[in-house]
Amino acid sequence: MMNDSFCRIIAGEIQANAGQVEAAVRLLDEGNTVPFIARYRKEITGGLDDTQLRNLETRLGYLR
Repeated sequence: MMNDSFCRIIAGEIQANAGQVEAAVRLLDEGNTVPFIARYRKEITGGLDDTQLRNLETRLGYLR
């Protein structure tokens, strides 16, 4: 799982809340792609759009 401080950092950078970031990270870790999550898993991520998800994915890779 992801460090809570990483979650807060990313949430602040993409204008989302920590719960949205945690949900998106979980989906990415399960092997889902950004386009899939943006289109079919909006209810899980609280409506994060593809730009926010791409930024999240990029930043997550850097922080990990």
